[in-house]
Amino acid sequence: ADAIAERNTLDRDWTRNAIGAAREIPQIQKLVMPVPNRGNKKNWAAYRTRFVEPVRIRAGVQFWDAHAADLQRAQETYGVPAEIIVGILGMETLYGQHTGKIRVMDALTTLAVDFPSAHPRAESRREYFVLELEQYLKEMHRTGADPMKPRGSYSGDMGLPQFMPSSWTRFGVDFDGNGGVDLWSAADAIGSVANYLKQHGWIAGLAVYYVVSPALAPDVLDAALSPGLAPDRRVEQLGSDLIVLSAGQSMPAPETPIALVALENLELPKTYVAATGNLRVITRYNPSRYYAMAVTDLGGAVADARAATAR
Repeated sequence: ADAIAERNTLDRDWTRNAIGAAREIPQIQKLVMPVPNRGNKKNWAAYRTRFVEPVRIRAGVQFWDAHAADLQRAQETYGVPAEIIVGILGMETLYGQHTGKIRVMDALTTLAVDFPSAHPRAESRREYFVLELEQYLKEMHRTGADPMKPRGSYSGDMGLPQFMPSSWTRFGVDFDGNGGVDLWSAADAIGSVANYLKQHGWIAGLAVYYVVSPALAPDVLDAALSPGLAPDRRVEQLGSDLIVLSAGQSMPAPETPIALVALENLELPKTYVAATGNLRVITRYNPSRYYAMAVTDLGGAVADARAATAR
């Protein structure tokens, strides 16, 4: 507490009282431990079905209808399509229905002070949560807010977009112009998500991915996979005849940078996609390519459902 107060010129007694009032939550220490790898294959089809489903799509349409003006303004301001913002907010909290019930102060302090030593990266993770606790206290002190009031996830993520404190301070946007960034406000969440993606390199007007036809044998495609998600070739090198356009997509320019990416489907054939740099940008929000794909597909499904109701 004293070190945080000194580094940030915070009132020492205030900082001590805030950290002293936090309570350790042993369950959090269990939840942050890595899940044992039992060699289970990933299943893109099942993962997609979990999120691109009727309840989430209907909620997405309702959210979009209620906040259409803010979504349109965010798209025009940051170049991030409304459906991507809707996809992220739907994946993260079902449009604010599940923002977490744990006091953020308890979560961050538990992980900063008593991070489980059995974790393979215990020291670096503990240091990470010390910094997040520090960012949180700085923001609470700056705004005069009560640090014991906000609630979020077991790891300290907050609001509709589930931002950590450092993301709140770096990428949070007062999109409704009321003088503060409120992550539980739909308008501020919309602007903040769009700003986050823009600041991480989102390219306006570029699709997230294109489906690759299984015309080539899987072993040929597997041999040609990109080493990661960073685009390492162009569409013309892959062959535009292998691109399968989804509804509303136009053929990408031959020089469009892409990465050839595979998604596992258990024992069924893999799904291959030509991912642009925008898919990699979404993984800055969550490192899973499956997450990034589901965000894109959920947003697209909500857009399609909304368009259908308008006809």
